[in-house]
Amino acid sequence: MSGGEVAGLLVAVFWAILVSFLAVALVRLAQALSAATRMLNAVTDRAVPLLGEASAAVRSAQTQLDRVDTIASDVEDVAASASALSATVATTFGGPLVKVAAFGYGVRRALARRDSRDAAASPGTARTVPGRALPVPRRRRAGRQGKD
Repeated sequence: MSGGEVAGLLVAVFWAILVSFLAVALVRLAQALSAATRMLNAVTDRAVPLLGEASAAVRSAQTQLDRVDTIASDVEDVAASASALSATVATTFGGPLVKVAAFGYGVRRALARRDSRDAAASPGTARTVPGRALPVPRRRRAGRQGKD
C-alpha cells in the first residue's frame, strides 16, 4: 500500500464519518419537523372551533350593542321630553305658585303683626283656646321690633 492509497483510505473514512453525522442531523431535523407538523395540526384543530365561537361572540356582542344603542336613543328622547315637560310646567305653574306663596307669606305676616298688636294692647291677659290656656306672648326686645 502506497502513501496515496493510505491517504485516500483516510479521506474515505473521514468522509464516511462526516456523512453519518450529517445523516443523524437530518434524521433529527426530520423528527423535529414531523413533531412541529403534528403540533400545528393539533393547534389548527383546536383553533378553528375557537375562532368560530369568537366570531359568534362578536356577533352576539354587536347585537347587544345595537339593542343598547336603541335603548340609549329612546332614553335620550324620554329625557328630552321630560325636560320639555319640566320647562312647560315651570312656566305654566311657576309664576302663579310664586304669587300664591308670596300671598301666603303676606297673610302670615299680617296676622302675626295683628296678634302682636293685640298682645301689646292687653299685656296681662292670657289667650285661651277652648280646653287650654296659652301663655302670654313674650315681649320683643327693642332692637328686633321692626323685623319679622
